[in-house]
Amino acid sequence: MDYEKLADLILPEIDKTIEDYEAIYPKRELKEGAVVTRFAPSPTGFLHIGGLFSALISERTAHQSGGKFILRIEDTDKKREVENGIEKILEGLCEFGIKIDEGVVAEDEEIGNYGPYTQSKRGAIYGAFAKELVKKGLAYPCFCTEEEIAGIRQNQESQKLLPGYYGEFAKCRNLSYEQIEENVKKGMPFVLRLKSPGNAERKVSFKDGIRGKIEMPENIVDVVILKSDKIPTYHFAHVVDDYLMGTTYVIRGDEWISSVPIHLQLFYCLGLKPPKYAHIAPIMKEDGGGKRKISKRKDPEAAVSFYTEEGFPVDGVMEYLLNLANYNFEDFKRANKNAHWTEFKLEMSKMSNSGGLFDMVKLNDICKNVIASMTKEKVYEKAVEWAKMFDEELYGLLTRDKAYSTEMFGFDRNPEKPRKDIAKWSQVRESFSYMFDEIKQNGFEYPENIDKADMKVIAQKYKEIYDENDDKDSWFNKFKDLAVQIGFAREVKEYKANPENYKGHVGDISSVIRVAVTGRMKSPDLHGVLKTLGKEKVLKRIDEFIESL
Repeated sequence: MDYEKLADLILPEIDKTIEDYEAIYPKRELKEGAVVTRFAPSPTGFLHIGGLFSALISERTAHQSGGKFILRIEDTDKKREVENGIEKILEGLCEFGIKIDEGVVAEDEEIGNYGPYTQSKRGAIYGAFAKELVKKGLAYPCFCTEEEIAGIRQNQESQKLLPGYYGEFAKCRNLSYEQIEENVKKGMPFVLRLKSPGNAERKVSFKDGIRGKIEMPENIVDVVILKSDKIPTYHFAHVVDDYLMGTTYVIRGDEWISSVPIHLQLFYCLGLKPPKYAHIAPIMKEDGGGKRKISKRKDPEAAVSFYTEEGFPVDGVMEYLLNLANYNFEDFKRANKNAHWTEFKLEMSKMSNSGGLFDMVKLNDICKNVIASMTKEKVYEKAVEWAKMFDEELYGLLTRDKAYSTEMFGFDRNPEKPRKDIAKWSQVRESFSYMFDEIKQNGFEYPENIDKADMKVIAQKYKEIYDENDDKDSWFNKFKDLAVQIGFAREVKEYKANPENYKGHVGDISSVIRVAVTGRMKSPDLHGVLKTLGKEKVLKRIDEFIESL
């Protein structure tokens, strides 16, 4: 067989060689220890939380080594591609602070010297590498129809053999040049297959960055590398792309472990050095007493857009993902309370082989801590940012009086023991509704331990002593004086010592005023609430409370 002649017969349009592309894309000059990683999603749907998890690990691995992080779009499956798929991926990565050094940065925009970074634009490049394999006698055209391939599979299943196109089942492997030429002249469609040099008796081993040494049987299947439309399969495209783009570490989901023998074989057949591999376990979820992968179809939290729409703070989500990635992240945060998550040194050796378990309670706790650590100005900024997109009415209320709303977010925001009442921006409406007449709840949560007659007296007398200019000590002393006047204990400890001598204690007095003004039994610092609401609104609400009694 004249393989040079065969290559020109089946790929006549390819006029460049691997050497030509190596000149266009020279080896990267990297400092010692620097890593080049990539995230290579398909625009076939929304960005999955598992995708963000993978992108985060790839981005951290690259940037903490002083290397590069690439975004490559693998859009060769045009049948499954969705409208605005690339835009959705970019929005998700950008929203959660994943910094792209090279690759696709907009629907029609790329940055970097190793592009195109969109696979559908790299057809001639794949053709050159495929043609090289044909010239080496390591690839051949296969003219088998879908029906013939299905028949081969059925035959293998009936004999309980390894499925695939290999050995005696590889009908087109040994066609002569004349047979191939005749089929091509007839216009018969064909795929290009790797002529696998694998041996079922041999093993291939590699060191996985997360799982350590993995040993598997060599690939013996003549896998498709170019489909009939000359579009490459994932197996072939990623080998070509990662080589030319200088990827040093391929970090991806563990569903690809079984394909590593194919990928390593392709690198070796092309005479190329393969990158290192690390395979991430999926994010799991408890379901019916067992565990399963978090699902696009079953779980709303599978979509990255869910976290944006709910208003989880970006830093909270990323800290949660790092917590899933490395068990020592919590120790890092305890020792470095004010450190940003990008300061944490991610280590693949500390990643789980079985997959982290998604825990919404844990996510909420982390996000509460993140919001509690913010200044009132930052909370205002982020709440307004979210409301502008998802709650028009709340946006209008928050921006009507910036100083008022900012002060509202300052309640109990002291650094020693900050209030942790919200985990996401969508909770602002309910948590602070009492600050706005337009969304304040109707009715009152009356204290059960105080009768209505006493509540009415407390409210009426408080109106007489209320002074919006009182500092916190003076303000609370007035509560104590009022308590004594109407038969309540001045101090809580006095009441606990002799409860039969009092109707209640000073805390009950403040509870009544809290309910009168906010409608609820629990709220942040009451002195701050009253001061921010202002005298006119406070007295009006107390009157409404008295009327309700």
